[in-house]
Amino acid sequence: MLERLQRRLGLQTIPGVFFTSVVITLLFVILAVPFDDIVAAKFGQLSDWVAQYLGWFYILTVSSLLVFLLSLAVSRYGKIRLGDDNRRPDYSNLTWFTMLFAAGIGTILMFWGVAEPISHFVHPPFTGVQPGSEQAAGDAMTLSLYHFGLHTWTIFAMPGLAIAYFSYRHGLPMRISSLFYPILGERVFGPMGWAVDTIAVIGTLFGVATSLGLGTLQINSGLGYLFGVPSNGLVEVVLIAVITSIAAGSVALGLDKGVRRLSQINIALAIILLAFVLIAGPSVFIATGMVQSLGGYLDALPWLAFWTESFRDTDWQQQWTLFYWAWTISWAPYVGIFIAQISRGRTIREFILSVLIAPTVFTLLWFGVFGLSAIEVEMSGQVALAERVQRDPSVAIFAFLETLPLAKLASALSVVIIIIFFTTSSDSASLVIDTLTRREDQPSQVRQRVLWAAAQGGVAATLLLAGGLDALQNVITSLGLPFGILLVFMAVALYRALRADYRGYSIDELVRGRAFPEVTANADIKQETEHVPETDHRH
Repeated sequence: MLERLQRRLGLQTIPGVFFTSVVITLLFVILAVPFDDIVAAKFGQLSDWVAQYLGWFYILTVSSLLVFLLSLAVSRYGKIRLGDDNRRPDYSNLTWFTMLFAAGIGTILMFWGVAEPISHFVHPPFTGVQPGSEQAAGDAMTLSLYHFGLHTWTIFAMPGLAIAYFSYRHGLPMRISSLFYPILGERVFGPMGWAVDTIAVIGTLFGVATSLGLGTLQINSGLGYLFGVPSNGLVEVVLIAVITSIAAGSVALGLDKGVRRLSQINIALAIILLAFVLIAGPSVFIATGMVQSLGGYLDALPWLAFWTESFRDTDWQQQWTLFYWAWTISWAPYVGIFIAQISRGRTIREFILSVLIAPTVFTLLWFGVFGLSAIEVEMSGQVALAERVQRDPSVAIFAFLETLPLAKLASALSVVIIIIFFTTSSDSASLVIDTLTRREDQPSQVRQRVLWAAAQGGVAATLLLAGGLDALQNVITSLGLPFGILLVFMAVALYRALRADYRGYSIDELVRGRAFPEVTANADIKQETEHVPETDHRH
């Protein structure tokens, strides 16, 4: 029946994944609009339950995956190339980084670059720390880097590496279900695989919708500051409609013409804004504070990575760390596949170290410039910045820019950057969802990519109408859990496949249980020569 419907509509899809994802999305939008209070309350209860009973799972999983990836990078498997042994990267390092960052957390840094450090500065989460003190300032920067540094990019790097490896070395389809081929075998091409890909599609839709929702709140605040535009649900829905239309136009152009060009433009604009704040702000304070913040982050990372707030009866970690981890995990299928699409030809070592370290360095620069400048503004008492941020985090960057010269111009530039980050996140997510919902031998259709761009806008508008920022946080904390579990299985499958690859066995031999017999003389020779053979398993 689904096949007939697909032919009648002229679509090119995997019906079990495509239509299931569409139905779930439509049901959510249809039910959430008239029953917004009930939906918000139910997701709030679910979010509280997840945080209370499974918060430790988020913390342990992400930190363990960070250790796993770093171990892979320095291991013998690090030299394996994502593609043929002689393949070289498709994109230059600079182009690769701009696409990587724009599709990752650009919108998040724009939203939280001022808001988070200021929030922790005036409301320290650690017992005995005086609000507004030197210790509070250091902790605020450490926590901000913890939330947006190595751990965030671990969540993106894990699926990105696994997808690129299985796709480019073994010829498997570029879908989340392919990562479980070493465990499930041919069953990944049936209902079990469809279920995994459907989870990935729904997670991507809601994760990106959350970012679009936050971006819309911030754009509304910027337009209110610049032109007096009111902040209300109607304006937010109109903004989502306009920017989703822009994203649909970009996604229609494809990866190279649309996403790549927008990414390059936006990273250039972001660097201009960063340089302006650095020069116009307290430059010496920023430089010295950035060095100290780096040291504080590296010093606190070992214990902070496994801190679960066990001996305190507060919801701070639920509101901050768990929300970020769940949010990032919900993005992981989309960002992982997108990173994989642009990373062919790189070695595992190059991939891991670049994806983890390069964006973390940029995050340090961003929070160092914006966060430290905002803290200095609050300490000097120029404006009641913390009070405004507590009332509405979306105004944070604009309230801060008011303290600098050319405030209107800088705020206008910020709005443009947010809009483009919004657009690149949406259109790259649409490309990825389209990949997840069609077979690899089917052409990508513009109508399908545009459909998924529209779906993200619809979910974002629904979440905003159902409760704004609180609704966004509750939904993501709840929905991030299933894919968090998949990340663990993903790491196991990747490690098993790498071991077999290194020893010269095909992925089929791994599935049939023939990859790890007792070590023979021939196997020893394979390991000693450290030969990494090319394998090709196409479906």
